[in-house]
Amino acid sequence: MTETRHSQINAHYYWQQTQVLMAKVIETQAEAIHQAALLCATSIEQNGVIHTFGSGHSRAFAAEFVHRAGGLAPINRIDLEDLALYGDWPIERARSLECERDQEAGKALLHCHTIEPQDVFIIASQSGVNAAIVEYALQIKQREHKLIALTSLKHTRKTPSRHPSGKKLYEVADIVIDNCTEHGDTLISLPSGEQISSASTLIGVLIAQALNTEIIGILQARGVELPVFVSDNIQGGIERNLTLQRRYEDRVRYKG
Repeated sequence: MTETRHSQINAHYYWQQTQVLMAKVIETQAEAIHQAALLCATSIEQNGVIHTFGSGHSRAFAAEFVHRAGGLAPINRIDLEDLALYGDWPIERARSLECERDQEAGKALLHCHTIEPQDVFIIASQSGVNAAIVEYALQIKQREHKLIALTSLKHTRKTPSRHPSGKKLYEVADIVIDNCTEHGDTLISLPSGEQISSASTLIGVLIAQALNTEIIGILQARGVELPVFVSDNIQGGIERNLTLQRRYEDRVRYKG
């Protein structure tokens, strides 16, 4: 984390710091992203689905993959609200801030979706320590699926697990992508001690699109038909996208 004087606190300074962080991610995480993309590409080639998940601000990472121009159709976003939308939880409980710390939420999530053996899972969590997230990861591994984690290793290694097992997300995953952000998810430290300006969402979106591109590149190299959405707002876009949606509609919930 960079400490700076008050006169330097502005949008341009934030942009400079994020550029440094993005360069670090590109330099250090390229191999992890490639290995994750290989798992995802093989799953899609075998008619599998990629399930993304994030709670809190990590929902932005999970949502970045789904139902958008240039993105893959067989990607299903799983969310804690699914416990109410497709399960029997009260919506207030599923939407509560405490839900990600509720182990029962992690146990119940997979039952809200249609899962096949060849499916792959991606979980984004800055700290990777909350009970629902760790339990969800353990449930995935109990079913012998491949699991990719996006987390901050600096953050998670300094934070105690809130799961009874004592495990953290990165310890359960097959592949870990480090977002390289700091403990506490702030980018700038002021001389007065305050810590400001998050970067995890920005870095998460960068990694999501890098992973999306890497998966598509692998599928293309293998000669696999690319199930990629286009914009609804180009000629024929709606028709093409509806065709793709129908192909996966039994296993992918194209929700907003």
